[in-house]
Amino acid sequence: MTNAAVVPHARSPGLDPTVRLWILVGLVGFCLLPWYAVEGGFWSFAWLLDGWPFDEDAGPALFLALQGEKLWLAPLGLVLLAPLLTWGRDRADPAFGRLLVVIGAIGLAWLVIQGYSIGHRGWRYGWLTDVFGKIGERQYGVGYGALLTALAFLFLMTRGIAARGAAGGDVFVTGSIAFVVATVTIFVFVPILQMLANAFITDDRSYSVAAFGERLFSARLWSLSCLTGGPRCGVAWNSFFLAVLVGITSTLLGLAFALVATRTGFRWRRVLRALTILPIITPAFVIGLAVILLFGLSGFFTQLGAEVFGLQPTRWVYGLPGLLIAQTLAFTPIAFLVLIGVVEGVSPSMEEAAQTLRAGRWQTFLTVTLPLMRPGLANAFLLGFIESMADFGNPLVLGGNFDVLSTEIFFAIVGAQNDPGMAATLAVVLLIFTLAAFYAQRFWLGRRSYTTVSGKGDAGIHPALPRPLTLALYAVVGLWVGLSLLIYGTIVYGSFVRLWGVDHSLTLGHYLQAFGVTWTDHGLLWRGSAWSSFWTTIWIAVVAAPLTAAIGLLTAWLLVRQSFRGKRLFEFGTMLSFAIPGTVIGVSYVIAFNVPPIELTGTGIILVISFIFRNMPVGVRAGIASMAQIDKSLDESSLTLGAGSAATLRRIVLPLLKPAILAALVYSFVRAMTAISAIIFLVSGRYDMATSYIVGRVENNEYGIAVAYATVLILVMLVVIGAMQLLVGRRALGRRGSGGPGLSGMRTNMSPPPAAAMTGGG
Repeated sequence: MTNAAVVPHARSPGLDPTVRLWILVGLVGFCLLPWYAVEGGFWSFAWLLDGWPFDEDAGPALFLALQGEKLWLAPLGLVLLAPLLTWGRDRADPAFGRLLVVIGAIGLAWLVIQGYSIGHRGWRYGWLTDVFGKIGERQYGVGYGALLTALAFLFLMTRGIAARGAAGGDVFVTGSIAFVVATVTIFVFVPILQMLANAFITDDRSYSVAAFGERLFSARLWSLSCLTGGPRCGVAWNSFFLAVLVGITSTLLGLAFALVATRTGFRWRRVLRALTILPIITPAFVIGLAVILLFGLSGFFTQLGAEVFGLQPTRWVYGLPGLLIAQTLAFTPIAFLVLIGVVEGVSPSMEEAAQTLRAGRWQTFLTVTLPLMRPGLANAFLLGFIESMADFGNPLVLGGNFDVLSTEIFFAIVGAQNDPGMAATLAVVLLIFTLAAFYAQRFWLGRRSYTTVSGKGDAGIHPALPRPLTLALYAVVGLWVGLSLLIYGTIVYGSFVRLWGVDHSLTLGHYLQAFGVTWTDHGLLWRGSAWSSFWTTIWIAVVAAPLTAAIGLLTAWLLVRQSFRGKRLFEFGTMLSFAIPGTVIGVSYVIAFNVPPIELTGTGIILVISFIFRNMPVGVRAGIASMAQIDKSLDESSLTLGAGSAATLRRIVLPLLKPAILAALVYSFVRAMTAISAIIFLVSGRYDMATSYIVGRVENNEYGIAVAYATVLILVMLVVIGAMQLLVGRRALGRRGSGGPGLSGMRTNMSPPPAAAMTGGG
């Protein structure tokens, strides 16, 4: 994309530069690069060394058409040359823009129609066979040739749209909007729609509303027999009840921590903030594993109770109690990070006004302070609810006979039943719950105003909390801090114990087995079993994090700084993945990208893409929050001095967005390192991830290796977060100071995390 703007009545003697660029790109894709995905991967260049272009599978579209193969690709070459009709046309001529829009739309439509009409065995639909007859050619997944050609058609179309006056005629803006819309459509909307379609599929591969209804309203999902003496309730109610409990407990605990950190004289508030970072950079199910080490059949406290008090060890921790403990410990810090900004934002003058009118401390807190925190409380509950619904690792480790939707979806896909229709139906139920939670949150907040911070000075001091409340908060926070220290102490100690519950002698064996290194005659040998998944996780996180931040911040810039039709729908589309649990994303990607035309399963690309579009809302919200503080006149001055939109974004806006960039980079990297619910469906033998490796060790009862790996991940993420902060730097705004060093300093220097910036669905 270029940042050329429309110059009124400027006559071009030849081709428009943007048109010329994208014709060239399209011809490279059509004539030189493999049209379909090649075995071994494009970047291995094996397709080039093994006799290209004579290998049919690795041939470009032009070669295939000349050989009489894949003749449906031939018309694309003619469409690519059609923009030459704009040679010498005035850019202000309506025909110039109209022609490019039509050409780009025809090219994209042809790509989509032929891609989804032909499958592995010829035509996908019987009526096409009746019309055109059988074809012996199969469809492969698209490759880089098809990708470049599609981009060429897309940006030729946006050049025409800009020429017709959209976005003030700015080519860069129209191209950016189209690029974001296209990628979100392909990697968010299309998978979700295909998943919904799969919910109606039958055993004979036909579609039936009755089959969907039978699955949707089955007793397995909605039974309430556990309330009437039966063995268990349906998995939908189990997930819902657990999510509500976790949402309430995590919100209340997060509020308690926020009040202690901001409204009391608590000395160790820096320690408290540091402790809230640890669960965020820890895979959620690792906390569940620590709960097993403490309260399981061979757990420390279980054995202590048996030896000291003669208590019979039981499996009480497996099921609802253990899941509630683990998820509350894992998700409370997210609620705290959401609520601390809300608590700090309550204007002291309003509380002082209430006390001036002779309201007591309790009355002020209950009638003024708490109601003004309602948006933060609603967001914190929503995050806890969604995180619990989407959590996969903890139910897999601690669920026992307490079945929930996330694990049932997993077993429907990879288990013996192999029922994608049931998996899709369960994913639909999960999606309904999360969207209903969003609606309930908006209904509860209503249209009331909660604004307490204005442009006027506010030098008031928050009144003291009621003393009984302060003591209760100290007790709750102290208990949580003690339990958190015990949990993390158990994780570290358990990584050095030979066999937990049996042999507590210390050893480095788990680390050596997972991360052993040997020097041989041929050089360094990474002999540890965890190295493959570790390096795969690192490079996927390193690739996904900057791409996530870039797309998220570009989207934020478009939303804040540009005006265009469909802006609200555009924002909804970019934020939709925030509302979708990771488990649903994983299932929808398996369904959508397991077959041509976009065949990605088993590759590293699908993991990167899943992280980009799962975490993109973080960059969007952080960017919006930061750009709201940057005067738009800076952009206007740059444009007035002749800089285009792209140069203004690069030179003016981005240097002032360092806090948002850091927030997006850190969050994206951490979630890529710790996510499990989506990637458990997408990993393969070649591309295994750290979290799936740890889950596998837990399933084999190799707890020592699992917690050793988790400890290494935590240390790596702490180091990388510090390195990212040094690399991005801090923006200089006059003589303002910045936060102190360390994690708390990082938190001060970053934009306050919006609600969307702290969720990830596991």
